[in-house]
This record gives sequence, structure tokens and C-alpha cells, in this order.
Amino acid sequence: MMRIPVSAILTTGMALTSASASAQTYDPGYPVCLQTYGRDGNAISCGYSSLAQCKASASGRAAQCIVNPYFARPQAEPRRRSRTLPGVSE
Repeated sequence: MMRIPVSAILTTGMALTSASASAQTYDPGYPVCLQTYGRDGNAISCGYSSLAQCKASASGRAAQCIVNPYFARPQAEPRRRSRTLPGVSE
């Protein structure tokens, strides 16, 4: 009697955990993305370092270039502070 509910719970749990994960749409390594439109659906590919480069790929296609909202800008080097304070002489 206990076998039916347990197997139903296990089957449901496996089905829920094996749901396909969607790939990340925006690559944080590039600042510009190409969004294409087609019969099979729309696609976004981020692999462009400039708008000009992206526009060359988009030319003549049902596509547009967009700024990547998830672009991870390189971190700037922290500025070194002077050890002496202004107005204080050593």
C-alpha cells in the first residue's frame, strides 16, 4: 500500500528536478549583443566588443545591436593615496 505513494512522489520529484535549464542569454564578457529575429524565434548572442563590429554582422539581416546590460566591466586599479597629508610637512 505504501509503494504507490512513494513511487509517485519519487517520479514527480525526478521530473521536477530534471527540467531543462535555460542557457544564459547575455555573456558578461562582451559589451554588445546581436539580437536576431526569425521564424524559429529570436536569439541573442553577445560576442561583440563594439557597436560597429555588431552592426557589420547585423547588416542585411532581421537583427539589431543592443548594449549588454550584464557586461562585467573590468575593475579599475585602485588609486594609491599619498602617505603625506596636505598641509603637513615632514
